[in-house]
Amino acid sequence: MFAMLVTVANVSYAELSQHELETFNHEPEVIRSLLLRAVDAERDMKDVDSDWQAARFYCQASRLGSAEAQFRLGMLYASGKGVPANRDLAAAMFATASLQGHYESQKMLETVELSMVDLPPCVLAEVEPEKAPLEHAHVATIDQYVAGLSKDKRWILHLVDTISAWYKVDAKLVLSIISVESNFVTTAQSNQQAQGLMQLIPDTADRFNVKNAFNASQNIKGGVAYLRWLLAYFKGDVALAVAAYNAGEGSVNKYNGIPPFPETRQYVKKVQARYPIKNHSFDGTITEPSPIFKRRG
Repeated sequence: MFAMLVTVANVSYAELSQHELETFNHEPEVIRSLLLRAVDAERDMKDVDSDWQAARFYCQASRLGSAEAQFRLGMLYASGKGVPANRDLAAAMFATASLQGHYESQKMLETVELSMVDLPPCVLAEVEPEKAPLEHAHVATIDQYVAGLSKDKRWILHLVDTISAWYKVDAKLVLSIISVESNFVTTAQSNQQAQGLMQLIPDTADRFNVKNAFNASQNIKGGVAYLRWLLAYFKGDVALAVAAYNAGEGSVNKYNGIPPFPETRQYVKKVQARYPIKNHSFDGTITEPSPIFKRRG
């Protein structure tokens, strides 16, 4: 396990992979601080402007010459997270970072067409980045998000397609949950011990026979098996299933719906923005339905 917790000033904990730690540690202190704040903002599920806040920090670090920040800002423009989706600006950022030898940016340039455009205004001057349109604020659709995935993470898509088909769960729902849970970081771990791509807590991992939550295949199998069970338990209601994935089915039952926890409500909003389908097919033979449905008559 390579994930680690880092604190910067008043910023809450952010989980960093070994690759991120090594990359950030080569940056000057001021840039490293901006990158850490940006990563923390991207992983904040409570602030509706979290992705835009991340873009602000990446813009600042980009102006200071950080290739890593330029690459990450390009990824935000590629996927429409926080800032308006713009493939030309994304390509311009990748090209700028590539001139400094940034490997991932060079790889991303192979997947996008480069047009002759200026860099984003927030990179050229000390101004705020433009916000994504309100209806897409802080989240991209899952198709937009996946389109912006770097090549080194795209193997996960095939794995999700295969496992989702086995369990008859829509792969786009699974990808939406992974994007919010871990941002496709296989080594992600929260300070509540949720682990891997689908952020399985130890109890859930045990429940679905996951021996190594950092093994991508095992993690996705366990997460999708749990999601299939939740969809059956909540009779295909995606919002309830997603809320239960975050807070547990007991909390959803207790509050007779999405619990009033800010984190859970923001989590459901993020997933639903990427996966707007309200009802999913389900196998009623897997489990008895939630008592919520008896209360509702």
